[in-house]
Amino acid sequence: MAEPQRPQGTIRRPAHANISDRPVPPKPAAAPQPAAAPQPTQPAPPDGAAAGQRIRRTSGDTRITRSFPKVSAPPAAPQPAKPPAPQPEPPAPAGKPATAQPTPRPRPAPPAAKPAETPAKRRGKGAPAAPLTPAEVIAQRRRRCADAEDIAAFLVKLAAIIVMLAGLLGFAFGVTPMHNDDMAPRISAGDLLLYYRLADDWANGDVMVFEKDGQQYVGRIVARGGDTVEVTDQATLVVNGSTVLENNIFYTTPKYENGPAYPLTLAADEFFVLCDYREGARDSRYFGAVKQSEVKGKVITVARRSNL
Repeated sequence: MAEPQRPQGTIRRPAHANISDRPVPPKPAAAPQPAAAPQPTQPAPPDGAAAGQRIRRTSGDTRITRSFPKVSAPPAAPQPAKPPAPQPEPPAPAGKPATAQPTPRPRPAPPAAKPAETPAKRRGKGAPAAPLTPAEVIAQRRRRCADAEDIAAFLVKLAAIIVMLAGLLGFAFGVTPMHNDDMAPRISAGDLLLYYRLADDWANGDVMVFEKDGQQYVGRIVARGGDTVEVTDQATLVVNGSTVLENNIFYTTPKYENGPAYPLTLAADEFFVLCDYREGARDSRYFGAVKQSEVKGKVITVARRSNL
C-alpha cells in the first residue's frame, strides 16, 4: 500500500503516526525581555566541528547541535624582567687621559642552607631526645644503682674512719698544744704534741704530759720511783749521790725557796720531772713529785708550728 501524499512544508512523519492535520495555533508573543549585557565575543572555531562541540543525530532529517564553551588555558606566569645590558662608556675626549674605572668585586655567594638534622641526631639543648631502647634503659638503671652503692660504701667507710679516729684519740692517743716555752728550745710555744696514753715503759729523759692541781704541764723525767733526788745550792742536780751531767740542757738548775725538802726519796709510783728551760719553769722543784695517776701520756712526736 502506497504512503499517502502530504502537503509540502509540513514535517514528514510516518503514515502510521496518529497526528492530526489541523494547523498548529500560533504561540502567544513572549513578553519583551530586558536587554542583557553584551557578552564578550568568543572567537569562531576554525572549522565546522570545532573542539568543544558535539553533534547528536536522531531519526529523520532533524539535527540537534549542542555546543560547550571552550576552556581557555591559564594565563602564563609573568617572566622576570632582565636587567639592562651595561652600556659601553663613551670614549674619553682627545687631550685628556682616560681614567681607569675600578673593577667591581664579585659578591660572595650566600652560604648554602644546612640540611635539616633528624630528631635522632639532634642532641643539643632544647632538642627532643631520641627514645631510649630497653637495653639503654637497663644500662642507665644499672649505672644509677652502681653509683648509689659506691656512695653508700664511701659513707660507711667514712663513718668507720671517724669512729676509729675518735676511739684512738680518746682512748689510746691524745693531742695537746704547748702553751709556753718551759721546754725551749726543744719544744716551743704553739707546737702540737701527740702523746700515747697507754705507755708503761718509762725511762729517764722521756717527755710526759701530766696534770697537777687541775693544770696541765709538760716536763722531762730525771728520776723515777726508788731514786733519791737533791737540788743543791750550787744549782746542780744530784741523783742517788751522783751529779747528773745533761749535755742537751743549756741552763743551770736553781733551787726554789718554797720547794720540797731535799734529799727527796721517790715512791714506786712517783716521778721527778724538770723542764728544759730550768730558770723559772714550774716543775717538781715547785710542786714536788708527780704521781702515776697524774700522768696523761708520753709524748711521741711534735708537730712544729712552722710546718703546719
